Amino acid sequence: MHAACHDPAPAPAPASMNIGEAARASGVTAKMIRHYESIGLVKAPRRTGAGYRLYSEPEVRVLQFIHRARALGFSLEQIRDLLALWQDKRRASADVRALAQRHIGELDRRIADMAAMRRTLESLAASCHGDDRSDCPILDDLAAH
Repeated sequence: MHAACHDPAPAPAPASMNIGEAARASGVTAKMIRHYESIGLVKAPRRTGAGYRLYSEPEVRVLQFIHRARALGFSLEQIRDLLALWQDKRRASADVRALAQRHIGELDRRIADMAAMRRTLESLAASCHGDDRSDCPILDDLAAH
């Protein structure tokens, strides 16, 4: 009888990863992983006898969660709250939604502030001659405020 050919199964993720591997797997830099540990956002991982950090798959998933939350603009304090909600299987989804909606409101305020800044800069740039003259309405405005 002839054995069927199969592609080899993908290698399983290592049971533990050093900080560089955890950084690559999560998208969070090693420097930020250490920072998150120092502020208590993530628990200190176990260490080797030589003191190297070893990260389990669940710890890397937490780092991935943080990376995604940061990409969505959540603050570290909001991420702390989101992590607590994520890890609480008895949570109410209404709590998560309320946090997300507050963040949307903050983003809307920041977008409005940035739009106002843009309009001001457009007006200042339009009033600038942009030639060899030394007078500059942009610098005058900055100096006046």
